[in-house]
Amino acid sequence: MTDSAVEFFDARALRLLEVPVPPLSSEERAAMDRFWEEAVARQPALFDGPAVACIAVENTGDELLLSWARVTYRYRALRRLETCSWLPASVFVTVLQPVEDGGLIVGRNSGSTASPGRWALPGGSAEPPAEDGTLDLAALRRHAAQEMVEEVGVTADPEDMAVWGVTRGEFGNIGVHFVAPPVTAGLAHKHHEALVEAEASRGAAAELDQLAVVRSAADVAALGHCADFLPQVVTRYNTQRTLPAA
Repeated sequence: MTDSAVEFFDARALRLLEVPVPPLSSEERAAMDRFWEEAVARQPALFDGPAVACIAVENTGDELLLSWARVTYRYRALRRLETCSWLPASVFVTVLQPVEDGGLIVGRNSGSTASPGRWALPGGSAEPPAEDGTLDLAALRRHAAQEMVEEVGVTADPEDMAVWGVTRGEFGNIGVHFVAPPVTAGLAHKHHEALVEAEASRGAAAELDQLAVVRSAADVAALGHCADFLPQVVTRYNTQRTLPAA
């Protein structure tokens, strides 16, 4: 997919509605399980944990309604089918972490992740709440802040993180992007280095093995393999720092 296929939603508010998982035929389910087992054989670190699937998006202009369902990661294997009754789009969060002298922090996924070598903003797939819980904007904001701690080592108060925008990209994946208060590039690198060392000391690998600061789409292109939304997000950030989302 080229970055031109990434769509921005400029609604002023975001509402999330839980809906049932669309049914699969027996053939689709069998194929999904087979593809998932093949993926795990290639990359044993994969796990079939809980995930959020975007079922539908409705944009009224003032409000973006995102209908979602509880699935597991194996549902993404349905994307390999030539035809399927529904496309399992993912919901993920990212953090636009500005640095004080300009630019945004991006990281390269390590070999322990599902997309090794890919550059992206810090973030991750949204997780469904407990059965009696609610997936809302506050929950996504908390998850985004948690991803910053786990991937970069930088702590930010979720209440200080504003919704910057929502994108739809490859496979219909929905990204909810937050912007955090600025930090110095040196501080971000210092915290990340400490995080990498701490993970290595316990025999594990950090999710991001390298950080960089990007200030333009050209900077992104120079990095190589990157998330589909990244060039457009960086370009848009430079011209429109915040979106009026609630």
